[in-house]
Amino acid sequence: MGGLGGAACKEGAFALQSVGQPTSPIVSTATKCGKCGPGYPSPLEAMKGPREELVYLPCIYRNTGTEAPDYLATVDVNPKSPQYSQVIHRLPMPNLKDELHHSGWNTCSSCFGDSTKSRTKLVLPSLISSRVYVVDVATEPRAPKLHKAHSWPCWFLTSFLTPLQVVEPKEIHAKCDLSYLHTSHCLASGEVMISALGDPKGNGKGGFVLLDGETFEVKGTWEQPGGAAPMGYDFWYQPRHNVMISTEWAAPNVLRDGFNPADVEAGLYGQHLHVWDWQRHEKVQTLTLQDGLIPLEIRFLHNPAADQGFVGCALGSNIQRFYKNQGGTWSVEKVIQVPPKKVKGWILPEMPSLITDILLSLDDRFLYFSNWLHGDLRQYDISDPKRPRLVGQIFLGGSIVKGGPVQVLEDQELKCQPEPLVVKGKRVAGGPQMIQLSLDGTRLYVTTSLYSAWDKQFYPDLIREGSVMLQIDVDTVRGGLKLNPNFLVDFGKEPLGPALAHELRYPGGDCSSDIWL
Repeated sequence: MGGLGGAACKEGAFALQSVGQPTSPIVSTATKCGKCGPGYPSPLEAMKGPREELVYLPCIYRNTGTEAPDYLATVDVNPKSPQYSQVIHRLPMPNLKDELHHSGWNTCSSCFGDSTKSRTKLVLPSLISSRVYVVDVATEPRAPKLHKAHSWPCWFLTSFLTPLQVVEPKEIHAKCDLSYLHTSHCLASGEVMISALGDPKGNGKGGFVLLDGETFEVKGTWEQPGGAAPMGYDFWYQPRHNVMISTEWAAPNVLRDGFNPADVEAGLYGQHLHVWDWQRHEKVQTLTLQDGLIPLEIRFLHNPAADQGFVGCALGSNIQRFYKNQGGTWSVEKVIQVPPKKVKGWILPEMPSLITDILLSLDDRFLYFSNWLHGDLRQYDISDPKRPRLVGQIFLGGSIVKGGPVQVLEDQELKCQPEPLVVKGKRVAGGPQMIQLSLDGTRLYVTTSLYSAWDKQFYPDLIREGSVMLQIDVDTVRGGLKLNPNFLVDFGKEPLGPALAHELRYPGGDCSSDIWL
């Protein structure tokens, strides 16, 4: 396997754009060249892509009391549609208690130079069961279906040549000794790579599963034998610098049933970034994050020539910038710190913000992140990546709202506790969590569920009432965030009972699924 495989089309050269220039809403002709593969030749070309009309997101029933399978919801986000901000289709999985979580594609912009590739399948790893579902979103984008294996006359052809509908955990256990699957990224080689949190027994093991991007057969691990990191979670690769960097959450046995502060004191949660040689598939450096407990989502700048990016540290409640040194090694520095709040009526005397998701706009101008416990979503200008500047902030629920069980005793940022969020008559439970940005950077979509066991522990109302999906208008000139009062998807009203909606994907790719070469 080679992450550097697949030459880019001539149109795929990356060009810098002036920070102040507005982007055009028209579709780039480069995406219609007729000789290129999926996605866009560059991040700036992607910004010229069409407005999103559909969003796919997994909905979870584990830990809710509803004995029903998780499902993939399709939401209409076209404001001209009569079904705007409604769930228009639900695709149930064939098993219970999978805990669908994140998703990726069979192929994406990393294969733009390969005209034989097309973005047709959504890959859904399961965090708890370790199954991988493959969903056909091309045949009928408004009504996705599980990818069906073809019928072949011979059993050996069926076994070796047909695409798989479901990758069962026993195959991943046997071939990779990995389990508890998280991030899925497509590679330029045509393969799909999925990060793991642990081994089949629930011990920490940060390895990577490789699937064939056509048949979805398990090919083995990406890393060299015995070369897994002690913990795993998210990852991002940057082939021009021959590097991949991965993050850490915790061992599955630690986090499966909820959060115990004693586990933090015992050193059972992650605090490191792991730097990998992309060509040799070997870990070459481990970076300790000062004050950076539980590094979760990691993002390189989208410019494929960039040698820096950001990681959000959940419990540390800070953003750390990682960057390449002149000698070829990597370093980190803290560039944003959200101060904790002294509180009463909570499990600890101080409440961290708990940064759980981060995004970078495709032009690398803005960084967005969600504070799941404090309840706010933030926008930072990163024109100078060493000195991010806060330019937008909005509260969307959270644990410190007025009238709730938590009393804020000391706050370094706010003069008073924020008001509860009510949208179209619905009081929002939970706080902002997963976020997705429109290609042109002017709209953010937000969901409020983090992980069912933590939802149940920190936001019991979220279990009873279900999560929501919101839409935020973004000012990309001066900075600023504003709630769209006409958009609400209430997953508390689902046919089988309140559900927990998580990560968001557009059919044509987005800010967190596509990596450029």
